[in-house]
Amino acid sequence: MFLRLQSDWFIYLEIVYFIIAIAVAVRIIYDTDSISKTLSYLLLVFFVPIFGMIFYFSFGINYRKRKMYSKKLKVNDEYSNKLTKRLSDIHLNQKQQGNAVIERNSSFIKMLSSATMGEGPLLTNNKAEILENGEEFFPRLLEDLRAAKNTIHIEYYIYENNEIGKQIEEVLIQKAKEGVKVRFIYDDFGCKSIRKNIVRNLRANGIEAFAFNEIILLAFANRMNYRNHRKIVVIDGRIAYTGGINISDRYDNRKKDSNEYFWRDTHMRIEGSGAYGLQYIFLADWNFCSKQDLAFNEEYFPILDNEEIGEVPLQVISSGPDSDVPSILYSVLKAIQTADKEICITTPYYIPDESLQLAIKMASLSGKKVKMILPGITDSNIVKWASESYFQELLEFGVEIYLYKKGFIHAKTFVTDSGISSIGTCNLDHRSFDLNFEVNVVVYDESFAKKMKSMFDRDCKDSIKLELHRWNKRSWKQRLKNSFIRLFSPLL
Repeated sequence: MFLRLQSDWFIYLEIVYFIIAIAVAVRIIYDTDSISKTLSYLLLVFFVPIFGMIFYFSFGINYRKRKMYSKKLKVNDEYSNKLTKRLSDIHLNQKQQGNAVIERNSSFIKMLSSATMGEGPLLTNNKAEILENGEEFFPRLLEDLRAAKNTIHIEYYIYENNEIGKQIEEVLIQKAKEGVKVRFIYDDFGCKSIRKNIVRNLRANGIEAFAFNEIILLAFANRMNYRNHRKIVVIDGRIAYTGGINISDRYDNRKKDSNEYFWRDTHMRIEGSGAYGLQYIFLADWNFCSKQDLAFNEEYFPILDNEEIGEVPLQVISSGPDSDVPSILYSVLKAIQTADKEICITTPYYIPDESLQLAIKMASLSGKKVKMILPGITDSNIVKWASESYFQELLEFGVEIYLYKKGFIHAKTFVTDSGISSIGTCNLDHRSFDLNFEVNVVVYDESFAKKMKSMFDRDCKDSIKLELHRWNKRSWKQRLKNSFIRLFSPLL
């Protein structure tokens, strides 16, 4: 009798679970835009009972669709309106009308400056420098921080409590004592090692520091999932930095032991009106996470019209759960489309959606040379296996894939033969396009593009080129592993 009752209860529980699973499946289908991501979540729910549901509700809800960041959208809109008005005389000014790169890529510029894409105006009169690795970036950053006169704004995904982190902390505290206003935004997940030391020290010395999305127990999973991956420094509203380099000793190869691998990354320094674009993103993020309402004024956007700084035009684009569309993904797709003969892409994580994989294959079929540098040495085997699952079809379509072997390559860049270059924080994966808050800078300049191409060619020499006939010889175990991980690649 007891066994029969136990069996009945088990059947009832199965029925209840099945009903709940169907309800969750309907929710997934309704709420998830991507077909591949929808199928991945459905697989989890039906084949990994209970855990699959917990995973979906923790990490899978589409907050761009549900407007979780509605308050942040309002902040962005207010600043966007003021910034557009302020830059009306800079966008496509007469000085740039003869620029061949701008004329050749007018549709690209128009797309990025549209309202749907966030109205990223063309910012002219800039000096733009490429900085390779921490050994070039950190000394320049410290020099500019020490020379700051009015404001220092810093926003970082990873800031670690080690030598370079402490050096920057000391400079920030010293500048605050000199009367410079210092503001610091940190990602609560990526900067967890500094919450109880550097963040406390900064606050104790009069510096305002806020977590972009503070992780609290009830919202732990979702807040950890939606990360601020941006790396921004703006000094006096006229000098700015962004790119792939976080504040950590691992990015500086001068300090590596023999057993530590080389870290290859790319950052950029902007001096001129281009700093306005990064300043706008910082201040919108600041007003969101600090719950303040910093006024739009010339302290943050100083007038530079009469200053001859440089002639490099650029656009700053951002994306995240607060964006109407995945702006950075669209910029990559457009760059592939508008390249004349060649596009060179570097990324540490390649887990594309259908549109990106298709665009690359179509470009190669169209006679364009598509070259990609990806890690040969990785910091995540699961991501590596997922990336490898896309190699076969790329190689079959003639795409050149280079695996960087000198160390770990963390740069996020592309350059085309039409004179467009990009340096930023966004990886070519689902997380960066859909979940993270990211920022990229697109540069329209032949000289800058030549430097980017030269850097890419040097990195190719430190890489091994994949050959299709050799790739076809990999073991069945490796093929099975790649195929299995690919099923869940939209969730990585």
